[in-house]
Amino acid sequence: MQAYLETIADWSSANEPWRPISRPVLVAWLIFYAAFLLYAFQMHGAFLFIDLANLVVHEGGHLLFGWFGPTLMIWGGTLLQWAVPFLMAAYFFTARQTTAFAFCSFFFFENWLYTATYMADARAMVLPLVTAGDSDFIEHDWHTIFTSLGVLQYDTTIAGIIRTLGWLGMLATVGWLVWQGFLNHKKRDAVELRLSRS
Repeated sequence: MQAYLETIADWSSANEPWRPISRPVLVAWLIFYAAFLLYAFQMHGAFLFIDLANLVVHEGGHLLFGWFGPTLMIWGGTLLQWAVPFLMAAYFFTARQTTAFAFCSFFFFENWLYTATYMADARAMVLPLVTAGDSDFIEHDWHTIFTSLGVLQYDTTIAGIIRTLGWLGMLATVGWLVWQGFLNHKKRDAVELRLSRS
């Protein structure tokens, strides 16, 4: 098992060091994330400006997964919407690009807020809907999904859990970035100290 895990770590570059971050770059990114988190918090679950991009990817997911039948077509919007930032984060993880990995991970979890808003509307169905297909046939994804799963009455509860996980994921990503910056500067200080003593 140990050898198997080491093979995976080697394949995924998990044993490689992360690219260093300068202090000004780290501070700039932290200001960006703090501003975005404050903005998202103040919107109280409403549509965020980044959700325009999420919406395009979501609708593309319906078209893409529609090739595999009606069930996957309904799920496809959310699947692609979550898969795009996740796969980009996975790529930057293997490339060990610290800030790019953090950015993609952050917006992977931000997508959970968007999804939670849509989930919470499953019974009420008051959100304006968009479709990439026939405008005479607009279906509320999460009303259909929750109905098929027999959990429609729990739409707001499930949405609350997804929203909470999204917030925790965004905060954890920012915490990870701060930690990487701390480790980077600690290594740099240790090298400078070693050089000054030699």
